[in-house]
Amino acid sequence: MGTLRILSGMRPTGKLHLGHYTGALENWVEQQNQVTEEGARVYETCFLIADYHNLTTSLDTRDIFSHTLDMLVDWLAAGIDPEKSPLFRQSQIKEHAELFLIFSMLITSSRLERNPTLKEQVRDLNMESLTYGHLGYPVLQAADILLYKGNVVPVGEDQLPHVEITREIARRFNNLYPHPHIGDVFPEPAPKITKFSRLVGLDGKAKMSKSLGNTILLADGPEEVLKKMRNAVTDTEKIRKNDPGHPEVCTVFSYHEKFANPDQLAQIEEDCRAGSLGCVDCKRICSANISGELAPLLERRRYYEANMDLVKSILLDGEAKAEVIAGHTMQEVRAAMKLGEKRW
Repeated sequence: MGTLRILSGMRPTGKLHLGHYTGALENWVEQQNQVTEEGARVYETCFLIADYHNLTTSLDTRDIFSHTLDMLVDWLAAGIDPEKSPLFRQSQIKEHAELFLIFSMLITSSRLERNPTLKEQVRDLNMESLTYGHLGYPVLQAADILLYKGNVVPVGEDQLPHVEITREIARRFNNLYPHPHIGDVFPEPAPKITKFSRLVGLDGKAKMSKSLGNTILLADGPEEVLKKMRNAVTDTEKIRKNDPGHPEVCTVFSYHEKFANPDQLAQIEEDCRAGSLGCVDCKRICSANISGELAPLLERRRYYEANMDLVKSILLDGEAKAEVIAGHTMQEVRAAMKLGEKRW
């Protein structure tokens, strides 16, 4: 058991892509395996399949279980160890909804409407109207984190407003309902600014997104990676092979920065600027490096895909572990609030 607990999660939208890998999964694996000099785990990690959160942007649940399994396989292939990190569905732990209900009484709608991240989502998704559930999704996130008494929340800077809402809710609950024996029921989780390597999509216009068709999936083999990379946007001013390039504006070079080793990266940049490296060869090199990175993930993915009963048992085991933690927290919540006391 680590001294600090982290809860992180993703919405189940099916197979994951390179953006998920560099933006989250790499960090998750690092946090899961980080140890002190004495060999103790620094963090106790829990990973949430946020299927309730899926409903904020889509009410179509027909494929949600298959998408859950696809995502779970990618998590396991990336190196998430279910022995160290419980993996579970939000919808299967009833305490998420119960704590969300309680927390929703502790914050005003005007406070939620001031959330800048929400305003950006409404703008980016061209939403004409906002559901109550979408407005309150930071409250559900607070319930997700505090149900497992998360001490640390790894986030990018754009998610800091959500952590602040979680801290406000924890503080308000603790002030209103001190527990008779333990005092504060909830910690005020601290944000941990994490460097998220967000990859731009193959089209060079936006971050990787399956809905935009600009992704490389973690499940893609070398031939598929190369096929997709051939369509990647490069420097529009480099028309012929011998034209000098501008790596700083090239989508493919941004991938090199992530997947090439330092010496190779320096040589690629030099050759591109000199006009001695054409885009076709540049893409081939990049594809090979990406496929090299994905090779162990593909091998583990094949194993789990051939053993889906094991994947399902990992999920059920993680949910059993999560239920224990969540149930204990809610016992403390009810005791602090004097809900369900028997006075007769």
